[in-house]
Amino acid sequence: MTATLRQTANAVANSMIDGASMATALIGGAAGAYLGYQLAPADWSDEARITFAGAVAVVGAVAIDGLAELVLAPMRRLMRTRSPLPSTRRSAPAPAATLDEALAQVVTATEEDAARRAASAAFRIDDGDNFLRSEDRWRGYEDGEASFYLAPGVVLHHRAERGEYKHHFTLLTGDGETPVAITGMEQIRHHLAARAAGLPAVPVTADTEDGDEDKALLSEINDQLKALEA
Repeated sequence: MTATLRQTANAVANSMIDGASMATALIGGAAGAYLGYQLAPADWSDEARITFAGAVAVVGAVAIDGLAELVLAPMRRLMRTRSPLPSTRRSAPAPAATLDEALAQVVTATEEDAARRAASAAFRIDDGDNFLRSEDRWRGYEDGEASFYLAPGVVLHHRAERGEYKHHFTLLTGDGETPVAITGMEQIRHHLAARAAGLPAVPVTADTEDGDEDKALLSEINDQLKALEA
């Protein structure tokens, strides 16, 4: 059973237990009201008979609910003491027997940590949940950096400055183009679209020195991309 199905089953079971408790209380109250009204002396006024029936209804509801709890209480305890859902993370490896084995374990842990940190920091440029923030798509390295494969020859690189809590995302290509600092998904989209159309890609970033020239070129490229997409 998957974690989602097990969680759903637990929620349904708890709802059924609560529903059963409420149903027994209602049945006890209804039965007590009926019996109380029928057992009340006939010479009593209707108001007195109704009051008496109400009192008997309360007693009946409490009594029946108490009896039901003899069965439901163990079920509640069982649901509370069920073993927790299995973690999606695998357990830690066994203690290393040699220094080389320990080093290998630490290297693996460092790479996984780098990939997880990159995915966690990706919210700075990606507000979605199923693309850059997916840990499985990131590959971590021993130096704490990570990369995200986008397309042949195009990789998004992540580097963190732990002391200053800064995260740097850079678009790297395999054809010698200057690395581009990425601050938003629209820049990645622009770069890939330009490459697909065979056009030069120069996304404007905060690190761009010739801002006016790059903005003019970006505007021209965007116009060309829109014309191609139309």
